[in-house]
Order: sequence, then structure tokens, then C-alpha cells
Amino acid sequence: MQITGVNQYHLDSPVEGDAFYPTWIPGYPQTTHELELFEIETDEGITGYGASPSFAGGLDYEDPLSLFLLGEDPHDVDGILRKLETVNLVGPRPWHIELALWDIIGKDAGKPVYELFGAERAEIPCYASTGERQPADERIPYVEQRVEEGFEAVKLRVTEVDDIETVRAVREAFPDLTLMVDANKGWAVRVMEDEVEWSFSDALEFCRGLEDVGGIAWLEEPLPRHDYDSYARLREKTDVPIAGGEFNNGRHQFREFIEHGSLDVLQPDAALATGIQRAVDVARTAQSHGLRFVPHTWTNAVGFAANLHVTTAVGGDWVEYPMEPPWTPDVWSFMLEESFEHDDGYIAAPDAPGLGITIPEEVLAAADD
Repeated sequence: MQITGVNQYHLDSPVEGDAFYPTWIPGYPQTTHELELFEIETDEGITGYGASPSFAGGLDYEDPLSLFLLGEDPHDVDGILRKLETVNLVGPRPWHIELALWDIIGKDAGKPVYELFGAERAEIPCYASTGERQPADERIPYVEQRVEEGFEAVKLRVTEVDDIETVRAVREAFPDLTLMVDANKGWAVRVMEDEVEWSFSDALEFCRGLEDVGGIAWLEEPLPRHDYDSYARLREKTDVPIAGGEFNNGRHQFREFIEHGSLDVLQPDAALATGIQRAVDVARTAQSHGLRFVPHTWTNAVGFAANLHVTTAVGGDWVEYPMEPPWTPDVWSFMLEESFEHDDGYIAAPDAPGLGITIPEEVLAAADD
């Protein structure tokens, strides 16, 4: 089998209703969901899909990718990853392209991706993942609705140290709910405002507050994503588990987290940080060191599918489920025939071959080429 074509589609869809204010784009009112969808064609008529987040106007790199991919056997994942490392060196992150290889391999074998890694399909609990900083009087009704929908865990977003009071209020209102907290200090998209940075002292103060609140599953990315030593210091000084790594780049950076003793929970996103195969490698290495693996999923439904297969393949214990109305499954799944809906707080990877997703022809036809 050979790769015969690489097609790129810039897709966008409106976010209906009020604008969405994600904490990772400070001050920015997001009103559309945009992505770059890549379609990899083969000489046997099997097509695979991968996708990356994008922005207004997009980023066109179909032609350079073709130079690296045309004529390659999509089953040669290691060989193509070595080529993609060159793309990573001089251009945009290419790990989302590897998702399309596994989509092809699975379709060729007639198996879903998780089966290719020796796993069986399983229902995995979701945690409802928020994306905005909100005060307690707005956040508590949100949490109440998620609990009514069957979620057993919610992740809150914070940006200021004094947001500990929102966490405290939610904990008091829901004493038995599993709570995660995301400070979003690992990275930011600076198009409107600069993010509020935390010093090591700020991060430690917030951890002390979380210890007092009690029962926090983890604190996510309270420090810059490459500050392995400070993460290790923080981890030594608090009982709150520390998580991170969603936007680190490549498998070697996760080795740094492990070797420095920086994290309790590793969170590489297959679409952003590693690809599927290397995400599985990171997960198994983490597990061999007594660490947990819960990947980030906030890209789009193609990336969500990939991370869901990875989580299934390694026996992960949680799936991050983006849910911050108006950012709902219909929004982040708009490019699929069917959106990813949970069932009473649980979800299972698609059991169709490959990633198990379908991109309707009309979505491709409507794309900005």
C-alpha cells in the first residue's frame, strides 16, 4: 500500500449563542470553531483522517507534507514519524498526521485502533471539562446540571490565586464530587491579552488552598510546561497530585517529566503532542513508574477520537469531555456525521475500523480550500 494523495481542508463552524471565552486565549471572544482537516489517500482506496486546531485564515501546508508522504507505506508508522520529525523541526507540529495513518491501518485490518494495540472496548467515565473562568454563583448551576447528566467528575478552570474561593464553594456544594482544577499556566495564545502568570510561590499557595479544600484529583499546569525542575519542587511540597504536558512537544519531553519527578498525571494530547503510537508509549512508561495517564482532548472530534482510542488501549481511568456551553459536543464534533455523546457520564471508543469516524462529503465540499 502507498500514500497517493494528501488533501487539506480548512473547516469552520459558528459557535451559536454567546461567545466562548477560553482561558487559554485570554480576553478573546471565540465565535467559531476552526480546524485543519487532512485526508490521506492510498492506492488501495482507503482514506485516513487527522486534524489540528486552527485559526482565522488557516495555515496551509498540504504541499510540503506531500513531499514527505507521497509514495510511503502508511503501515510504516515509525519511518513516517521520522520524516514528520523533520516537519516538526522546520514547520508546524505534524503529529495529527499520524492519526490518519492509524485510521488507514485500522480500516485495512478491519479493526478499531484500540484493538491494534491489543485492547478491548470499554466504557470509560468522563469528566466534564470546563473552558472558562467563572465565579461560584455561575459555576455551581453548571456543575449541578453536569451531575444531573450523570457526570461523576468536573474540572474547573482558574486563572487567579484567589479563584481558590470558587473551588471551595463548589466543593462545599458538592462534597462527594470528584474535582479537578486546571490553572492553564503551561501555555497561552496571546492574541488579545497576556495571561496571568504564576510564580512558584503562587502555585504553592494555591496548592495549600486546595489541600484545605480537600479531595482534589489533580491540579493541572500551574507552571510553564518546560519548567520540569519547578514542577518537581512543587510536587515535593504538596499532597495535591500535579498534572500536565498537554502541549509539550514529542516523546522526549515526557521523559523529562518522568526523570525529573515532575508530574503525577501525564496528559499528552495525541493530536498536539505525540501522535497515537507515542502517546501509548508515554502512557505505558508512565504506568511503569506508578504514574497516571489522562490525555488532553480539547482540539476537535477527530483528536477526541484518537485520544479515546489511546485511553482505551492503555486502560486509562478518565476521559476528558469538553463541555462549556456554548462549546458543546455539537460544536467540537461539527465535522463528523455523528457527534461524540456520553451516556450517563460514560463513553466508549467507536468500534468501527480505524478511528471509527465518518466525515460527510458535504463537509469537505463546503471547506475553504
